[in-house]
Amino acid sequence: MSSQTAPKKRVTVNELRRMKGAGERIAVVTAYDSTSARLVDRGGVDVVLVGDSVGMVMQGHESTLPVTLEQMIYHCASVRRGLARSGSRAHLVGDMPFGSYQASTDEAVKNAMRLAAEGGVEAVKLEGGAEYADVIVRIIRAGIPVMGHVGLTPQSVHKLGGYVVQGRDGDAAQKLIQDVHALEAAGCYAVVLECIPAELARLVTGQVGIPTIGIGAGPHTDGQVLVYHDLLGLETEFKPKFVKRFAELGPAVAAGVEAYVAEVKAGTFPAEEHSFHAPSLRLLQVVPQQPAADDDHAVVGAPV
Repeated sequence: MSSQTAPKKRVTVNELRRMKGAGERIAVVTAYDSTSARLVDRGGVDVVLVGDSVGMVMQGHESTLPVTLEQMIYHCASVRRGLARSGSRAHLVGDMPFGSYQASTDEAVKNAMRLAAEGGVEAVKLEGGAEYADVIVRIIRAGIPVMGHVGLTPQSVHKLGGYVVQGRDGDAAQKLIQDVHALEAAGCYAVVLECIPAELARLVTGQVGIPTIGIGAGPHTDGQVLVYHDLLGLETEFKPKFVKRFAELGPAVAAGVEAYVAEVKAGTFPAEEHSFHAPSLRLLQVVPQQPAADDDHAVVGAPV
């Protein structure tokens, strides 16, 4: 019997469709760097999403709008390297940031290709409904799978009037259902449903053949997505209703730093076990530093 470990089965767009058909829930986590990518992969996630939420989570902005394509490429490439180092099975998706696909279809295709080629993503995600069907068709035609995103779409926060639950009345719910069907018809392989009533998410999930990934959309979607920092409790002040903290690392991190500072101040860190030695250096004499020559007595060399 071979002692070699069998290679991990990669999660692809086809595997995600199979999981929906088989009733297997899909676990998605948003991460932004190599270290967090390796950790969430070790935890067994199916999909890693490099979200433009990086603007709020890591850059300190009040919205996702300032995030640029260059920044998204940078973070996607960082996550890709982390996943590669861990031999990951996870499917990698990158957000198309604000302004990267709204202006023209040709520009959208070019920018999606950059995210794939330079960022290393296997698919891109963009926000919006039926109005972006032609953009989605063109990106898919270029060979890049597209994940949709409806409901609360953060890039449209000003249009929506803030970060509020969407689809609560009949007309809004019908519009959302139509948008999801339009995204499926355009070729999207999955769709994120953000901050919509659980009843609407359940209805949509049962009507479409592509996986639905919920965030603030109740328990009846095909999968769930949370931000790495939120689910681990690294952000101690921000806790929306839809977030569950599966760990409380924020206080633990602060306590660790506090202990480090205390030992540095007390002179107990670094200790002997943290130090390197070169015994031969003990024989060296300490040579006192010679005082600098006084300018008035300096020797002036011959002109060159």
